[in-house]
Amino acid sequence: MPTVDLPALDVLVVTRTSLHRVAEHVLAAALKRATGQIALRPLPGGIGTPPLPDDGAVLQIRGAEMVVRRGGEQRQSRLTTVRAAARLAGVEPGFPWTKHEPATPYEPDAPLTVDDASARLLAEWCALGDATLRRWAAEVPEDELSSPLVFPEHFDLGCSSPRSEVNYGFSPGDSMIPLPYVYVGPWAGPPTSDEFWNAAFGAYRTIDAVPDLHAALAFLREARARMSATPDPLTA
Repeated sequence: MPTVDLPALDVLVVTRTSLHRVAEHVLAAALKRATGQIALRPLPGGIGTPPLPDDGAVLQIRGAEMVVRRGGEQRQSRLTTVRAAARLAGVEPGFPWTKHEPATPYEPDAPLTVDDASARLLAEWCALGDATLRRWAAEVPEDELSSPLVFPEHFDLGCSSPRSEVNYGFSPGDSMIPLPYVYVGPWAGPPTSDEFWNAAFGAYRTIDAVPDLHAALAFLREARARMSATPDPLTA
């Protein structure tokens, strides 16, 4: 099995936190003001908005850069602050929330710390997640999985099956699990108590244990098989 060369954990965490702030307070903020929606898309080299309705602009985090494509032109600049990224994009910074506040603080002039290697790793993890989840949806069409989207409050790429009542996704890491990880979350919680289901929400494996598409798909297959094999308490 191939191995993953990981940056120092503290560097990876501070990079992820900085990118999360831009995703919420620039990308998702612009998308919500324009459409009322907040879900971002995986794009080559990172994540971004769909074309915005007013002028077709696409706003993207690509590695350690803010990239803006508008009217056939492209502008990019290294990420330094939320305000500078919003200025490049020509949008108002700050996520416009009402009931639920964003997961990251709105500090428009606070420096962003983005390590190139960490940003590249997180972009590659998102790309692996997109490829895996699309392959998985084709493998289990009966589950009617939704399209993979990046939800800015969690900053993860996920999809769900209302038919099977389960979420699948790839997270860049969070306060509980600092390394990037792939997860399976049955809506009713773990179906059994064993070492496979290693989280309150279900099961996860970190990037060092799931370095490629083959390993990621194997994990999803095992999770689905275990869920399918769990006896129904009403019929057992």
